[in-house]
Amino acid sequence: MNQQQCQQMIEAYMAAELDVLAGKSTSINGKLMTTEDLGEIRQGRMEWERRLAAYSRPQGGIKYASFN
Repeated sequence: MNQQQCQQMIEAYMAAELDVLAGKSTSINGKLMTTEDLGEIRQGRMEWERRLAAYSRPQGGIKYASFN
């Protein structure tokens, strides 16, 4: 997945969360979700937010300084 796809998933989960909070049911990946699924929706959104945040972390390992 790329950053744009991660952002799209976050937006889908946010829309689902808002729908459920408004008393509606919603569907994500073919699964019907209602107010009972609010925790699952929020966990899904947070997972995608973590994935998106991983793109902004610096890549590479630990760097060591040499003081000679």
